[in-house]
Amino acid sequence: MATKSRSAAYHAAMRRHLVQPQPTQGEDLAPGATGWSVDLPYRPPLDADHMLQFFAHRAIAGIETVDLAQRQYARTVTVHSAGQAYIGWMCAQFLEDRPAVRLTMSASLSPAFLQVQTLCRQLFDLNADPLAFEPLLSSAFPGSVGLRVAGTVNGFELGVRAILGQQITVQAARTLGTRVAQAFGHRLPDAPHSALPTLDRCFPEAQRMAQLSGPELGALGIVRQRQAAIIGLAQAVAQGQLVLEPGAPLAPTLAALQAIAGIGPWTAQYIAMRALQWPDAFPAGDVALHKALGLLKHPQARALAQEASLAWQPWRSYATIRAWSQLAAKPAPSNTPTPKVSP
Repeated sequence: MATKSRSAAYHAAMRRHLVQPQPTQGEDLAPGATGWSVDLPYRPPLDADHMLQFFAHRAIAGIETVDLAQRQYARTVTVHSAGQAYIGWMCAQFLEDRPAVRLTMSASLSPAFLQVQTLCRQLFDLNADPLAFEPLLSSAFPGSVGLRVAGTVNGFELGVRAILGQQITVQAARTLGTRVAQAFGHRLPDAPHSALPTLDRCFPEAQRMAQLSGPELGALGIVRQRQAAIIGLAQAVAQGQLVLEPGAPLAPTLAALQAIAGIGPWTAQYIAMRALQWPDAFPAGDVALHKALGLLKHPQARALAQEASLAWQPWRSYATIRAWSQLAAKPAPSNTPTPKVSP
């Protein structure tokens, strides 16, 4: 309860310090863009490069794009507010001179300006308080200072992408996600802006995908088990039986997810980590996690990973991200300590 109260107080303080949104045009925004802009502060450290690389590796063509040199991420977005759907694009750039993200959005999203701000903060985990978890996790995972949990602007989209990513490579999952977006996503009502010419399509919403048949998904190369899982997820979200956003009740949501054929503990925990922003999610059966912890060939890898994770509660989502990051890092010197796992 103390952690929850501190978090709520921190979020309230951050809201008070948000830059008040002002409509701007031309040179005040990203080159060639026209829309609304606001700077969203966060509490450092935050490893922006790692966050952007995470999104770059998973970017779906037509939906999102990442410019690592400019430290910029852009994507299309659909926001529902007061019974209306607003469609457009948002562009977020990590600033060099201060800990803040400059959010620019198309004029079409201006009626939902505050909601888009909230989505951007969720996407980059800007509301996190690193003082709460950095001391613990930085010692357990050397070289991981500033790593945050990448979120999402749409829980259903994240759920579909998690299902597509089951037991295949990130590249293969991105290919399937692109096919889904191209086949069933709707195009932006206006031509893409010259500053973001590759963004021309929105990810299909749950209502659209709930009407699909297995063969329609199968034609894209999606195997039968995942066809059923995607359609089941879409129907649950479309009917209001499942809400995939921060603040959703954890236990019922995990249970509802795993009640859908083709969604197991790994997928449910991954969705909880990124869509619900649950800081203590832990996919104990994850193969990459086992590899990072030196347990890949151990017959009791899952149990040992679960045991090791107890030391990182209630921040196991952040510990998972750090463990995964070690797989992509350069080999550490032989005297570098590693997370300890009981034999």
